[in-house]
Amino acid sequence: MKKKWAKLPPTIMIVQMKEFIKNLKTPIAIVGMGKSGEAARRLLLLAGYKPESVLTFDGKLESAHFRDPQALMAQGAPRTLVVSPGVPLASPWIQEAHKTGVTITSEISLACATLETEKLIGVTGSVGKSTTVSILGAGLHAFSQTGFVGGNLGTPFADYAADVLEKKRPRADWVILELSSYQLENCDGLKLEYSAITYFTSNHLERYDNLEHYYKTKWKILSLTKNALLLNREGGDLVEYFNKNGSAHQIQVISRKDPSVADLHLEKAELIGQHNQDNLALASSLALAAGWPASAIEGMKSFKGLAHRLESVGTFKGVRFINDSKATAMDSVLIAATAAHDTLQRAGKLWLLLGGRDKNLPWQDLKPLEGLQNTEFVFFGECRQIAQNKSTLPGKSYLSMQDAMEFVLSQAKPADTVLLSPGGTSLDAFKSFEDRGDVFKEIVREFAR
Repeated sequence: MKKKWAKLPPTIMIVQMKEFIKNLKTPIAIVGMGKSGEAARRLLLLAGYKPESVLTFDGKLESAHFRDPQALMAQGAPRTLVVSPGVPLASPWIQEAHKTGVTITSEISLACATLETEKLIGVTGSVGKSTTVSILGAGLHAFSQTGFVGGNLGTPFADYAADVLEKKRPRADWVILELSSYQLENCDGLKLEYSAITYFTSNHLERYDNLEHYYKTKWKILSLTKNALLLNREGGDLVEYFNKNGSAHQIQVISRKDPSVADLHLEKAELIGQHNQDNLALASSLALAAGWPASAIEGMKSFKGLAHRLESVGTFKGVRFINDSKATAMDSVLIAATAAHDTLQRAGKLWLLLGGRDKNLPWQDLKPLEGLQNTEFVFFGECRQIAQNKSTLPGKSYLSMQDAMEFVLSQAKPADTVLLSPGGTSLDAFKSFEDRGDVFKEIVREFAR
């Protein structure tokens, strides 16, 4: 059923934060018991709430107190709902609870209630936000002994807050948060010193009424930002959206070609690809705005990438290996192949491994890759014939990735690059894209010995 977000109150995040975490109305129900929900429960118990006053709800988890929302509201009678990002606030039962005076909040808001001296940077975007946050994290850890990086990426913010309350870690000087659109729907009390948006493109339209609604939700980050909001000039629909929605004095549009960025020599960074140059430009510009030291920029340039996303595995016997197992869409393969080809050594050859399991993919979109000079295509896995037939790309075909790699390693020479950017999913032969990438890296390690 289509969700009518437009009928919601302008902000469902209605709580004032000063004494918020101490004065929540009980019982409290945590809605969604993933990492975010578990972190919220941990923080509430540390804040002094009795275990019996903290209920859990999850429609798929047998260990939750409730799996049916009507039973939760009738039998548990919660007066506060801590709603996890994956659960739409527009759910009719949550809206009905809100109308009857139930407080609606989130794990992010609970964590914000515990802050004192921390300075926060938030990053959102349709794509690229995880990489940009990780680049910022590499820069932060180059000079800070206390910095925290998390949110939608990695560790929930409430786990940071709980660790501080338990004195397991000191308070952070800087907190870097990846913020999804879902989190931005429900984050009262979140106050950012600086923020960035990486990219605007169509996504999550199963949750939002239309593309404008989705973009508007992400654009909310501007209202949470005290100082500068930085936008990636190459961020898809981002600059066009900004131009249509009025200017604001704290918004800065960042390009990798800006003189202030060019002086940083980001082209010497470990990450490859123009899209990563854009991510580096955005992250380094945030660092400069925040007054971080030069060592932060060097830390960013040394960042090798997230695992399985154009991850530099290393160069062994003169052959460079790149693990892009996460690539399960044609756009991702095109970006990866172009980035690897653009950074080939002179006289080097690119070996591109394609395949896996098909999900009705438009393999024909890869046809432009036939224009890449010195490139060998090697197909593997369940969809190898479909991929090759639709793409019309030449090359050998193998039943498994392991067999394909055995062939490639027998042919690759110094100055060559071997890129796993398969396009298909991993579920024909692996548990996950991570498992596939780990097997690829193990094969490389055996080759290096």
